[in-house]
Amino acid sequence: MTEIVALEKYPCAACGAQAEWNPSQQTLVCPFCGTETPYVVDKDTGKIQELDLVAALRALPDEQRGWQTERRSVQCQSCKAVMVYDPERVGQNCEFCGSPALVDYQEIKSPIRPQSLLPFKITPAQVRERMRSWYGGRWFAPGALKSKALVDQIKGIYIPYWTFDAQAECPWRAEAGYYYYVQEEYRDNEGKRQVRQAQKVRWEPASGRIAHLFDDEPVSGSRGIDTGLLKGIEPFPTKELVPYDTAYLAGYIVEHYQVVLVDAARQAREEMNAELMQLCSREVPGDTQRSLEIFPAYSGETFKHILVPVWLLTYTYGRRVFQVVANGYTGTIAGQYPKSPWKIAAGVALIVVIVVILLVLGQR
Repeated sequence: MTEIVALEKYPCAACGAQAEWNPSQQTLVCPFCGTETPYVVDKDTGKIQELDLVAALRALPDEQRGWQTERRSVQCQSCKAVMVYDPERVGQNCEFCGSPALVDYQEIKSPIRPQSLLPFKITPAQVRERMRSWYGGRWFAPGALKSKALVDQIKGIYIPYWTFDAQAECPWRAEAGYYYYVQEEYRDNEGKRQVRQAQKVRWEPASGRIAHLFDDEPVSGSRGIDTGLLKGIEPFPTKELVPYDTAYLAGYIVEHYQVVLVDAARQAREEMNAELMQLCSREVPGDTQRSLEIFPAYSGETFKHILVPVWLLTYTYGRRVFQVVANGYTGTIAGQYPKSPWKIAAGVALIVVIVVILLVLGQR
């Protein structure tokens, strides 16, 4: 996982310490003396824009690449995360597994800069309380884990995402099935002739066409946070995006994408095709269907590179590393946690007892 630390400094006017972005106050605040630092986003230099996908995949201009600042890139030899630091920061441990085994790492290609971001809205105090409640609801978690909750170790991170827009025109064809019933004879266990109603299917060819607009289809650019966990805290409200500005990054870690644009575009196309398959399936008439084929054509394809806020808790229990994440804007939580074998065994035993009781009552 690649991380960028906030590269511009915003000194507090009162004490000179570095101000940080405060989610609840939506401004820069000094963490030492509490003084607010006035700051206004320059709308003229950071407007959110959609970028033409085809043109970008052919040749991305140099002005859309790089963070335009000196940096030091290192790779963790334990979890293989790639992090980018201000060169003044030395002796760092890996932000995601704590390992001190960091070696210099050279980027192959400068990154595409984000056009916009979603600021943190959920405060550290709010996310800690929500995580404690989340842990409390994990019945199979070990008791020691619930009592500790580990919420003092949370980190605020901006995660890279790609979003894609496209207009789809999608012809489809399939076989539509219609149920009908006939009377058929059969012999029972005693050899007597009986009559029953049998269900049959009449198949007919069907076809059609749908049009669908995909708006801000998200693809995570992260490799440091489990994709399933990120899916669990989506959606991120892209309508609330603001122009990219380093003021929002003050006090937070920023991850540099490791899913490159061409791979993200391919993944987005696969997800769009899957959604079109579902939409076309709903259009097939009859009672059932088979052999559905779709023939999508896409136009007006654009993309954005954005940053979204995530609260991350990484902890080790036994020999395994677990992650819990929270959407930094909505507060939605998803996570991994160890399971107690004793509680699992107790749960299975309880189910067996209930089933036995129901069987006994059913025989009375």
